[in-house]
Amino acid sequence: MNIIKTDILIIGGGPTGLFTVFEAGLLGLKCHIIDTLTKPGGQCVEIYPKKPIFDIPAIPQILAGKLIDDLLEQIKPFTPGYTLAESADVLEKQKDGSFNVTTNKGTVHNAKVVAIAGGLGSFEPRKPLINGLEKFEGNGLEYMVKDPKFFKNKNVVISGGGDSALDWTIELQKIAKKVTLVHRRSEFRGAFDSVEKVQKLKNDFLIDVITPAEVVGIDGKNELSSVVIKVGDNEKVIKTDFFIPLFGLIPKLGKISNWGLEIEKNSICVNNALDYQTNIPGVFAIGDVNTYPGKLKLILCGFHEATLMCQAAFKIIYPEKKNILRYTTVSGVNGFDGSKKKSESAIIKSID
Repeated sequence: MNIIKTDILIIGGGPTGLFTVFEAGLLGLKCHIIDTLTKPGGQCVEIYPKKPIFDIPAIPQILAGKLIDDLLEQIKPFTPGYTLAESADVLEKQKDGSFNVTTNKGTVHNAKVVAIAGGLGSFEPRKPLINGLEKFEGNGLEYMVKDPKFFKNKNVVISGGGDSALDWTIELQKIAKKVTLVHRRSEFRGAFDSVEKVQKLKNDFLIDVITPAEVVGIDGKNELSSVVIKVGDNEKVIKTDFFIPLFGLIPKLGKISNWGLEIEKNSICVNNALDYQTNIPGVFAIGDVNTYPGKLKLILCGFHEATLMCQAAFKIIYPEKKNILRYTTVSGVNGFDGSKKKSESAIIKSID
């Protein structure tokens, strides 16, 4: 049986998983990534590649897709392996202390450390309870915005009250013919800054905001042409080209939930006081997939968790060696790229 061997097996190819490759590479550790998508990037490329991100340190604004491109460029010297369009299904502890992870397609991977960086896991959008939705899915009904240019010069109705609904209202009003935001409450639960921006756009007559209200019906022949909005006891019909209900995603851990991990509300419990290890020694969970007291689901927090996890992974993989922290401002990443021989010599230089 052909088995893919690596030092750290990463489940999930989103930002946190990709940055893990970089931090592991600085320690001379080899990584392999398993992801259900056909390309690395996670939600950043699958759901909102054109969505701007504002909280990456020292980068005032970056598109989600560009962030992934830059991360992939950053980890090139460490040549990670990929198993794409497959899901990690079975985890088995081996006699030597390593783990075998088998995918839904039968691909077997072996590693001493497993890092679960699956973000929200597999997910599906929360759909509004409206009759006839299926007819218009892909024909004017969209559950996510992949490319804003798709809505250029179009009439768009967005429904929801969280960050996604507010953010896309702000972004799409720049290019759409008209944007209408509908929310069932008068208060929004998104970021204060976003709420203020939406209020200003409304005051400047650049968008319509209808609250408290909800979309209760959709209509059209082959494609969506209008939505029915209930406001109090009354209903009004608005002509539109697109309806985008943004009610969040329903996350699912999939087969990982059968691995014997401690799980709380679809998130994996970890020891954040040490190294983000789970209740299974040698198995870590980093990024949005984990939970602990004070957890914040932010990309920058995932980067921090990945860094500490890799330090702990080095101790598991090389228990007899001591790692000496080296700063990239001094040593760069030279010496880690290239052959396996170079990687091994880099490890030797970093230990006592």
